[in-house]
Parts: sequence; C-alpha cells; structure tokens
Amino acid sequence: MENQHFEEEDYEGKHSKYVEAINKYNTSLSDDDIAQKVGKLIDEKVEENNTEEVKKLLFNCIDLTTLKCTDSEDSVLKFTEKVNDFEDKYPDLKNVASICVYPCFAQIVSQSLEVEEVGVTCVSAGFPSSQTFQEIKVAETAMALHEGATEIDIVISVGKFLNGDYEGMCDEIDELKEVCGDKRMKVILETGALKSASNIKKASILAMYSGADFIKTSTGKESVSATPEAAYVMCQAIKEYHKTTGRMVGFKPAGGINTVKDALIYYTVVKEILGKEWLNNKYFRLGTSRLANLLLSDILGAETKFF
Repeated sequence: MENQHFEEEDYEGKHSKYVEAINKYNTSLSDDDIAQKVGKLIDEKVEENNTEEVKKLLFNCIDLTTLKCTDSEDSVLKFTEKVNDFEDKYPDLKNVASICVYPCFAQIVSQSLEVEEVGVTCVSAGFPSSQTFQEIKVAETAMALHEGATEIDIVISVGKFLNGDYEGMCDEIDELKEVCGDKRMKVILETGALKSASNIKKASILAMYSGADFIKTSTGKESVSATPEAAYVMCQAIKEYHKTTGRMVGFKPAGGINTVKDALIYYTVVKEILGKEWLNNKYFRLGTSRLANLLLSDILGAETKFF
C-alpha cells in the first residue's frame, strides 16, 4: 500500500506540472469569438497577399504528400523523380520543402532524391490514429530515421488528451522527440477531433511543452481537417509560447487545402499573428499534394499539371 501511495503522489506531481503549464495561458476561448476574428481577418487581409511573390513562397513551403493505401515503391519513386525534374524544368523557382510519405518508403525517397534542400518527411508513431503501443511508435520512428527520414510527423494520443491524461500524452511526445534528436518533429493535434478552440489551445501548449518543433493541424484522414479557426488558435498559442519561452515553434496546416485561396488564408493567419519571422519553410509548412499544381499554374499564368 505504501508503494501505491508513492506512485499516486508521483502521478499527481507529474500531472500537475502539465496543468500548471496550461494555466500560464488563457485557454477559456469562445468558438464564436474566434470565428468572428478569423472572418474579419479573411475579409480584410487575404486579398493583399494574393501576389506572385507570396505564391512562390507558399510553393516552397509545401510538404508534397502522398499517403494513399495504393502507394507503391514504383509510384513513390515516380513521385520523387518529379521533384528532381522540377529543378531542371523550373530553375528560377524554389522547390517544395519536403516529400512526405509513409515510413516504409523513406529509403526510396532518400536514395532517389537529388535535391539537397528538399527534406524527407515520414508520418510515424501509429499514424493516423496514434492507437498502438508506445514501443511500436518508438521503433517505427527510429526505423524511419534510419531509412533516411529527415523529419517526422506524429499524432498526439487524442483519446488520452480528451480523457485528461496529459501526462500520458506528453510523455509519449517527449520520448519520441528524444528519438528524433536534432531532426525536426511535427506534432499533429487532429484539431477536428478536439472540437473546441479551448481544447486546441491546450493541446498546442502541451505539444510545444513536450518538445514539438512544429504543431500541425490534422492528418487529413478525419472528416474535419485544417480550418482557419484552428490555425488562428494554434498560431496564437505559438506566439504566446514564444513570448514565454523564447523558443520558435513552426506551424503546419494539413488536410483540405484544396485551393490557392485556402493557402493564402493560412499565410495571412501566420503573417498577421506570428509575423514575418515565420514566413519561410523553416517555420511554416503546408501539407498537401493537389495545391502544388494550382500554385504553379497561378505563378506561370497557365494551367500546369507537373506533379
């Protein structure tokens, strides 16, 4: 019984530090208030960012993504070769930021990618649900890195978060960041499943507190993916966290980014809340595939289907 008492005390101590971290920030947010602020931002600011220069930057911030059940070694190789060919076809344009694939394709991308400034991103750790053993998450992440991944995208344990098990959720993130070391780790909140602005703010803080280099909206596998409202809350959290700690954390919307205007909206949110320091692919990414051709078409002034 004494051992159990110590374990309970230890749990309370650990849990309280996460509650304490959350309590440093205002997480009592009104969804309606956020929606109004975002609507105003879109109405007043997006159009001024509808320029060729901004579209070129957005293209350079894309994590060009293929996460289909039909992916194969051949299809991923062709996908990668398109990125290689882009350098010769459009030498005056900066390439995408990275190629994002499942871990089993990391080696193919790593070995066939010829563009030094393009990274190899792997979704890992039980993506997209995060519902597996922590040992499996650690092993999968380590294997992806060993096979050539330069960046890792993981998903928080949404169920643990919603159940109030902040310690369990954060300990997983912390351990996976330890595996990643100096490699960039993006933590997906799955904001559509979190439902409220308050939950998104809390999850953002906890993810950053646990070592996230980026916080990312969604997997793209849920019915609700990235939204401007979620982006607004996450960028506010990043801003406040930076003010408190001095550490810059990146932002990545993903899922449902289907038009150039969608991309311009996320650019505008980042610009207005976080500022110019975040407007580069070190701190701003877009998880998408279909957007690449749309942006390229706008930049070139003619319909283009390169990817």
